[in-house]
Amino acid sequence: MKAQTSFFLILISSLSGSQGIFHSDFFTYVPMNEQIIIGRLDEDIILPSSFERGSEVVIHWKYQDSYNSYNVHSYYKGSGHLESQDTRYANRTSLFYNEIQNGNASLFFRRLSLLDEGIYTCYVGTAIQAITNKVVLKVGVFLTPMMKYEKRNTNSFLICSVLSVYPRPIITWKMDNTLISENNMEETGSLGPFSINSTLNITGSNSSYECTIENSLLKQTWTGRWTMKDGLHKMQTEHVSLSCQLVNDYFSPNQDFKVTWSRMESGISSILAYYLSSSQNTTFYESRFSWNKELKNQSDFSMNLMDLSLSDSGEYLCNISSDEYTLLTIHTVHVEPSQETASDNKGLWILVASLILVAGVILCCSKHTCVCVFIVE
Repeated sequence: MKAQTSFFLILISSLSGSQGIFHSDFFTYVPMNEQIIIGRLDEDIILPSSFERGSEVVIHWKYQDSYNSYNVHSYYKGSGHLESQDTRYANRTSLFYNEIQNGNASLFFRRLSLLDEGIYTCYVGTAIQAITNKVVLKVGVFLTPMMKYEKRNTNSFLICSVLSVYPRPIITWKMDNTLISENNMEETGSLGPFSINSTLNITGSNSSYECTIENSLLKQTWTGRWTMKDGLHKMQTEHVSLSCQLVNDYFSPNQDFKVTWSRMESGISSILAYYLSSSQNTTFYESRFSWNKELKNQSDFSMNLMDLSLSDSGEYLCNISSDEYTLLTIHTVHVEPSQETASDNKGLWILVASLILVAGVILCCSKHTCVCVFIVE
C-alpha cells in the first residue's frame, strides 16, 4: 500500500493555486502516479487522471518541460478557468465536467501535434485529499506505407516508402528470406514527421524480395513482398491467364484490401482493372480483360487477357494492398506472330515488292527510249 503523509491546511491552499478554497484541518496527500500514453498525430487523446471523490474540487493540468511549466487547463469553484491557459492549448482541451463529481479529472486533448509530446501533471485537491498524477505523452504517426516497382532503362527497382512517419522507422530488406543491406535511403523532414524512400536494385529476377517498415512506438508493422513469375510465350489471337492470389498468411479474413492489375510500358504504369473488397466493386479499363467470379470469391484474382496482339507484349503487375501489407506479382508476356499471320505477311511483302518493281520499270520507260518486253506464259 502506498505511503501517505499528512500536511496542514496551509500546504493544501498553496497546492490549490491559492484560489481561496478552505479544506479541513488535516488532509491526505497521495504520491505521484505515472502513466505513459501514446497518441497519433492529428487525432484526439484522453490523458487519464482519477481521484477519490470529495467536495471543493480543484484541478490543474500543466505541461512541464526542462525549464518551465505551462497551464493547460484549470477547474475550481465548480467551473473551468482558462484565463491563464497557454495559447498552444486554446480550443484543444476540455474536462469531463459531468464526471468530476465521480472522481474523473481526465483531460480530453484534440488534434495532437508532435510538439505536444512531453510530461503533463494533473493536481487534484479536495477538502480531504490532494493527489498528483503524471502522464508522459508520446505522439506517433504511420501513414501510407507502400511498395512500388519501377523500370529504369534496363534496370529494375523496388521502392519501399512511407509518406509520413514518426519516430524514425526501422526498415529491413530480405531476398529469399535472407536479410540484405544494399539499399539507398532518402529522407525529408528534419524534425518530423518524416517522409522516407528506401530503394533496392533488383539483381535476381528469380528471387522474391520483402521490405518491412516498423514503427516501434505505435507497435505497427507493414510488409511489402515482390515476386516475378516465369515468362509466358503466346501466339497472336490467343488468350493468356496470369495468376495472382491473396495469401492468407498476410491478410486477415475481415481486413479490407484493394487489387489493381496494370501494365508496365516504358516506365509508365497503365491500369487495366481494380477491385475493392469493402464495396465488392470491380472496374475494368480494358474490354479484353476478365476475372473469374468464382475464383475471385476464393481470393484468387488471376486475370485473363483475350485476343492477344503483338502490342500486348510486356510486363503485367498485380498489386494486392491493405493497411498492413502489399503483395506485388510480376508477369512477363511475349506475344509472337501466328503462322497464318506470318504467311499472310510474307505474301503481302512479295506483293509490295512486285508493285515497286513494276512501278520502277514503268518510270524507266517513260523517261528513256527503251523497249519493255513482257513475256506472258
